[in-house]
Amino acid sequence: MHRALTTLIFLLFSALLHAQTIPPLQYASLGDLKLENGAVIHDCKIGYRTVGTLNAAKSNAVLYPSWFTGKSGDIAMGLGPGKYVDTSKYFVIAVDSLSNGVSCSPSNSTTQHGTNFPQFSIRDMVYSEYRLVTETLHLQHLHAVMGISLGGVQTFQWMVSYPDFMDLAIPIVGTPQMSSYDLLLWNTELRALVSDPAYKNGKYTQTPPLSLVALIHNMNLATPDFRANHTTREGFQQYFDEIVTNGERFVDANDYLRQLQAILGHDIAHGSSLYDVANRVKAKVLIINASQDHMVNPLPPLGFAKLIHAQTLILDSDCGHMSPGCEMNKMEPIVQQFLAQP
Repeated sequence: MHRALTTLIFLLFSALLHAQTIPPLQYASLGDLKLENGAVIHDCKIGYRTVGTLNAAKSNAVLYPSWFTGKSGDIAMGLGPGKYVDTSKYFVIAVDSLSNGVSCSPSNSTTQHGTNFPQFSIRDMVYSEYRLVTETLHLQHLHAVMGISLGGVQTFQWMVSYPDFMDLAIPIVGTPQMSSYDLLLWNTELRALVSDPAYKNGKYTQTPPLSLVALIHNMNLATPDFRANHTTREGFQQYFDEIVTNGERFVDANDYLRQLQAILGHDIAHGSSLYDVANRVKAKVLIINASQDHMVNPLPPLGFAKLIHAQTLILDSDCGHMSPGCEMNKMEPIVQQFLAQP
């Protein structure tokens, strides 16, 4: 996992010194997954882990899709009794989103390997998760859907794709559609990735470090103040060299590309306006965003919150996109209280 997400995970879960054993990875076999663009992912399997116990009424299930290149094991690390998602009360389904290297991905497909793996959308991610929940876990309703970053993006899509399927939704540092600044960032990462000589048009034999992509990602993960306060001038060269050397080496480049392309195409309005889709939302919603987020601009989600009369929480530390970890003490009781609604 690349340095940026390793840092995010550390900040999110460093306090969990006595975290429970990570539950085993399971797979849901979906067969052929037809995508909205007409393409098909063959023999698609979705990875997931469950934490907690499903109650007799099957009314305490919480779906938790993974963040950008994140894994269900990363999510499970932060779950447990008394935590912000209390697994003594909820049955949490941590999902490996499409193309994260665990679920069906360019890196692990035998028949559609690498660039032969079809491009998909956030709606396709959500559809695959819906099939997991209904066909494999045999659930017809969820208490909540929630997620961080790309998981928050998927949560917004869940709210309009399957509006009757959950009681609550908690998108955290996610967005209903890309702002112009978001598009600038992700298109720049895309340009840096495909133009990297080591990428070799996706035909590499060893995944490249994607050093420039990693530098761009790290510049936007937090804020200038955060970086200046956490990396000294004297320590900068070591910090910089580690990013250049390690980069995204532990993330397959084609996996990264397909998730990145899904982010770039994300828009829950699907070409219309957010006003049009606001009326489709039926869940109670808590939208959590960071005021200094340089990776997911908070203006679209906070504007959408007004349209659907959602509860909001603004995190304002200089951690930027990593604010959920930095401000867990602020976020935790509010999430717990929101989830406790019947």
